[in-house]
Amino acid sequence: LQVEHPVTESVTGVDLVEWQFRVAAGDPIPLKQDQIKLNGWAMEARLYAEDPANGFLPSIGKLEHFVMPDGIRVDTGVEQGGEVSQFYDPMIAKLIVHEDTREAAAARLAEAAGEVEVWPVKANAGFLKRCLVHPRFVAGDVDTGFIAAEDTALVPAASDEAVAAGAVLVAEETTWRFVNRDNADAWDTRVSDLFGFRLNACPSSLLVIDADGVRRSAKISPGAEQWSYAVDFGDGALRVKHVPGNRLKEIRSGMEAGPDRRRLGFRLGEGEGDAVIFDNGLSVNVRPHKAASATAGVTSDGSLRAPMPGKIVATPVKAGDAVSKGQPVVVLEAMKMEHALTAPFDGVVESLSASVGDQVVDGFELARIKSEA
Repeated sequence: LQVEHPVTESVTGVDLVEWQFRVAAGDPIPLKQDQIKLNGWAMEARLYAEDPANGFLPSIGKLEHFVMPDGIRVDTGVEQGGEVSQFYDPMIAKLIVHEDTREAAAARLAEAAGEVEVWPVKANAGFLKRCLVHPRFVAGDVDTGFIAAEDTALVPAASDEAVAAGAVLVAEETTWRFVNRDNADAWDTRVSDLFGFRLNACPSSLLVIDADGVRRSAKISPGAEQWSYAVDFGDGALRVKHVPGNRLKEIRSGMEAGPDRRRLGFRLGEGEGDAVIFDNGLSVNVRPHKAASATAGVTSDGSLRAPMPGKIVATPVKAGDAVSKGQPVVVLEAMKMEHALTAPFDGVVESLSASVGDQVVDGFELARIKSEA
């Protein structure tokens, strides 16, 4: 049977698999060649469990999340909850579209590839979409060197919209877990550590997250509408609106982010406060950055390091002072928000390496605390 038989079937209206069974049963082929008419243009893309950003290495594991686009033909032998193993070809689905022209088919297939949601297994859907919308592909100017020549333009990266939506989810989910836990108190270090609220200032928060392993700092402010936010990475705010769904299970309601208010799919991740954003065929893992807590950058030897670049605006203690666990040691300003770095345990300020007005880089040692123990 022709390997890409869905394309032929789409433009001819003939079920080649059915014909194969008929011929095997001794029946004649139903139509002659001159009776078969071609209609429109069909295009197929192979969805592979592979990582385009890592040399297209195959990706294996359990398909915790597997959502295919609606309105097109999808041929697949896997389902959500299934396994992608090392023993078989990494192709997990074929996406087939049929339109009047090549241009329309490519556009529809690109749209479909952008609707694919696969996690935590890596997939090439984002790469497929970038290929399909690339000017050279649209113009038909491709050859066997196309991918190598256009490599950087074809490998997708997390968009600011996706990271902004993830930051909002991390903030919401952490707060939701705090409010709804059995032994809820008026305050909780997980929430205060994550946000850096100033009680005497506007209700904005400075959140440090990891997005696919890249640390990002985001200022999150509530918007005018319910469940809407402004997320600022330092170069202008993105508007994010969350339409809440069932918070304990897979969430299909989506996010709206950016000036064009495009919708993004998402679900909660495996860890506490983790989120996964689906954007244009790419899955983006967003989680709280562990160094964003009140003990930001604290190492086992009591070293306090800046969790992000910023300006020192206060040093409430000096070298030699005794401090208690949770007591502010250095206050860092970043993106117009103040973030207090506190003592991780009772002890003495062994050294203080920053002064008010200093500009410090990410990871700079600000102070060192010596334990009393």
